[in-house]
Amino acid sequence: MKGIHMATENEKEDLLLLDKQLCFPLYACARKIVAAYHPFLKALGLTYTQYVTMMVIWEKKEISVHELGDILYLDSGTLTPVLKKLESFGYIERHRSTIDERVVEARLTEKGQAFKEEVSKVPEQMRCYLSERNLNFTPDEITAFKGELYKMLDHLV
Repeated sequence: MKGIHMATENEKEDLLLLDKQLCFPLYACARKIVAAYHPFLKALGLTYTQYVTMMVIWEKKEISVHELGDILYLDSGTLTPVLKKLESFGYIERHRSTIDERVVEARLTEKGQAFKEEVSKVPEQMRCYLSERNLNFTPDEITAFKGELYKMLDHLV
């Protein structure tokens, strides 16, 4: 086995140290970020998952549930209750595709479009929240960081 380094017992144990894990800071940061959004979204009656779902629907106006799940990295078991709730609020309508009745689509309603104005304050609220904690990122830093995260997501799908 020339050229292959066999891990020692200490090295194997080191691999199980929390501070050696990439997954943990990503997990903890995601939880903290979602928690930071909570008060801003709660005031609007939204969960974080409903918020990101509406972001996609505002952009697309109409989208298949399958495509929406792909964009949000959510399975239908997670997405369906979110869409039902948004539909009960009157922000979206769900219907079967006229082209293929097996396909369910979500369509933005007028009420959902009007709601966008209220929700548009959230990104600035989060920017202020982060700034108060001395987390000021340049646009280039944000682009680079998101690029690395999306690179990971693309390879984990």
